[in-house]
Amino acid sequence: MIPIDLSQPIYQQIMDGITKKIVRGELAPGDQIPSQREMALLLKVSPNTVQRAYRDLEALGVVHTLRGQGTFIRAAPELLRSLREEMLRRAVTGFVREMRSLACGPDSILRAVEEELKRGDDGDGTPADGQRSQ
Repeated sequence: MIPIDLSQPIYQQIMDGITKKIVRGELAPGDQIPSQREMALLLKVSPNTVQRAYRDLEALGVVHTLRGQGTFIRAAPELLRSLREEMLRRAVTGFVREMRSLACGPDSILRAVEEELKRGDDGDGTPADGQRSQ
């Protein structure tokens, strides 16, 4: 399920949620995602919102829809790298912006990141190096 955050458009959150699952390896090329109607019911949002998210994902080449069959993950390896880099850039930009709003300078930001990395866990059970154990 994709958590809803009111600070960002819902269609973008849907796109980000699906993209994160692809980047993490939870969804692979060829996997089917819920229909637009199913996703709307699951998230309790308008079907039009889900339609926009799916349409935008299709325009990016992340998914493809086969009429009467469903929507499937398409993401090629080079697209996955690009998606991962874009998500990383956005996360870092948001983090640095927030730290600066707290009047933190570069040294304190780097120190905070180093301390967090030393903890050895990113909060969801994934080791700090981003590699999941097999």
